[in-house]
Amino acid sequence: MEKIGKRFTGKVAIITASTQGIGFSIAERLGLEGASVVISSRKQKNVDEAVEKLKSKGIEVFGVPCHVSNAQQRKNLIDSTVKKYGKIDVVISNAAANPTVNAILDTQESVLDKLWDINVKASILLLQDAAPHLTNRSSVVFISSITAFQPPASMGMYGVTKTALLGLTKALSTEMAPNTRVNCVAPGFVPTRFADFITSNESVRKDLEEKAALKRLGTTEDMAAATAFLASDDASYITGETLVVAGGLPSRL
Repeated sequence: MEKIGKRFTGKVAIITASTQGIGFSIAERLGLEGASVVISSRKQKNVDEAVEKLKSKGIEVFGVPCHVSNAQQRKNLIDSTVKKYGKIDVVISNAAANPTVNAILDTQESVLDKLWDINVKASILLLQDAAPHLTNRSSVVFISSITAFQPPASMGMYGVTKTALLGLTKALSTEMAPNTRVNCVAPGFVPTRFADFITSNESVRKDLEEKAALKRLGTTEDMAAATAFLASDDASYITGETLVVAGGLPSRL
């Protein structure tokens, strides 16, 4: 990583689903730029390991296990953060699930519920808990997906939940203005454990690289850099926007 600034000195940032993949890279980036980062995921073991990794880089980090669809655990994530740091400046909502490759009309109701609960509703409920503690120059970033613009067959309903985040970004940017900015990052295809079923298949991977103008898949660091920009004061006049970080993959005009 090139020399990076310190745009988050004195800031407190919560990042959900942040013990690996894109979430972990976002926590690392904000932490290296001076933020106190609060990381979370479902398993205590994963939280502990990620905390150690970040601490070894000199980052001020606090880990809290949190399953985002559990109301008590969400509340505990917010309460623990406020108890430790006294405020919240940044919320990055990154948790997502993709439990099916079925066509939308073949998807069971329980699976539809899970997709909706984790990918959309939990983001709203987390912000309901966090809102009273946000500082008056705070920032929220949702992590959506390139699939929000054109949901592919194998990820139809997942894509639709990510489309919902684009609308949520617009709606909340008005509702939370002027003190809180709300933006969104739509990553392209990034090799992570979450996207393993796509990116580990050689022919699918080559096809995606070919379709991207930059002829490569994204990295978790690419996503972290874009998220850090939107969360920082460098983006102080940007709200309600979605930044597509997809190497030139088609998204919109």
